[in-house]
Amino acid sequence: MATAQDVKPVAQVRTSGEMGSHQWGLFGLPAAILLLLVVAYPIVRTVALSFSDMGLSNEFQMEWTGLGNFRRLFSDSRFASGLKATTVFTITSVTLEFVIGLGLALAASEFVRGRGLIRSIFLAPWTLPTAIIAVLWSWIFNDQYGIVNGLLQKAHLLESPIAWLGTPGTAMGVLVLADVWKTTPFVFVVLLAGLQSVPQDLYEAIEMDGGGMWPKFRYVTLPFLLPFLFIALIFRLIQAFAVFDLVYVMTGGGPGGATETVSVYSYRTYMRYLDIGYGSAQVVAMILILCIVAIAMYQLLVKRHERTF
Repeated sequence: MATAQDVKPVAQVRTSGEMGSHQWGLFGLPAAILLLLVVAYPIVRTVALSFSDMGLSNEFQMEWTGLGNFRRLFSDSRFASGLKATTVFTITSVTLEFVIGLGLALAASEFVRGRGLIRSIFLAPWTLPTAIIAVLWSWIFNDQYGIVNGLLQKAHLLESPIAWLGTPGTAMGVLVLADVWKTTPFVFVVLLAGLQSVPQDLYEAIEMDGGGMWPKFRYVTLPFLLPFLFIALIFRLIQAFAVFDLVYVMTGGGPGGATETVSVYSYRTYMRYLDIGYGSAQVVAMILILCIVAIAMYQLLVKRHERTF
């Protein structure tokens, strides 16, 4: 039979544990407040500004306009052009990154030794700042002293230099190439981590049933890799759709607005035209589009895959 002396130490332990959790909560309070100030407040402020008219025309006084800025988006040909350029850049770059990244991950997963070294080498471009990458590729494709024109002319494939970044047909291709070179390592590392989580005994079971490479990938690799594919895809879609520094440094949105993405147009609306309300509406529209795409990708990849298996 337990006595009061036996119960007292247990109560003390519980009390001290509760106090410890309470103290840890207090320690995390400054971080939570900082997160709210850094993340939540700018989001709320941007949404509020998107429903107002605030800019140089009214001496930066916040005037409520409702959905006026969003109706203006539907009649803005420049925003439509930027949305088209952003969509082309996003779909092309993300597709190439996943095709190349998955191929590299499948090849690297076969190596037992040196996998860490391979991962470190492939991850090097991802660690470099995007602005530096943009300057590097701008020099490579420079029409006067770029190495690409030099090599093609020495190989007698070109008679005169090509203005790669000054031609609408090639400027977007160079941007996609630079983005793929930088961000494919991210996809590679994420998918390689997913491949390493696949139990090897499942492959052996399929081999015993006479299955080849495709059944292994279809019934083992893909189900285990799907969460990693979804995470990497969402991250890359958000990053590619919101691309700014790569485009701003390499082409500035030119030539003739051919590579002006929505983020570059929003920046100019804010900083050059000082139309704060309309610029905020562009940002909110981008966020809504990304949310819709994320939900659609989740339904397509995860939910549909769960129903199939």
